[in-house]
Amino acid sequence: MHPNAQTLQRFYTAFAQLDHATMAACYAPHATFDDEAFSLKGRDEVGGMWRMLCTATKKPGAAEHWKLEFSGIEADATGGKAHWEAHYLFSATGRQVHNIIDGTFTFTPDGLIATHRDRFNFWRWSRQALGLPGVLLGWSPSLKRKVRSTAAGNLKRFLAQGG
Repeated sequence: MHPNAQTLQRFYTAFAQLDHATMAACYAPHATFDDEAFSLKGRDEVGGMWRMLCTATKKPGAAEHWKLEFSGIEADATGGKAHWEAHYLFSATGRQVHNIIDGTFTFTPDGLIATHRDRFNFWRWSRQALGLPGVLLGWSPSLKRKVRSTAAGNLKRFLAQGG
């Protein structure tokens, strides 16, 4: 297994265990992360996002719903990919979500994640996480902007509180 594939294996194994510190250690200092909800720069922001999400998932009532499965890890000297599926309670609504995600990565020469891009079907996710508003508006750019804005605000408050 290529060392960069081992980095991804370590990252997703830590994620399954909600070990945000190990996840953050897999990123380069100037790494970027982007998905349907977040657009982040630097290990501190990216690690803060994982810390926020892991902390929320560990709370009573949510922890028993958490399950992460990953597969299809492939990587070479410069890039990689992985497929992962997360089962969790969306903290804002308490609704159960099964999100199906494909991640793509680039790596630094020393084997840390330089860029991480996750893609998932936003409408599918919003129907599960938000219920009727997601069903009716999950296809719309305005709902995606609202989710991104809310996620950014939540992360900013979490980090400001020392999270």
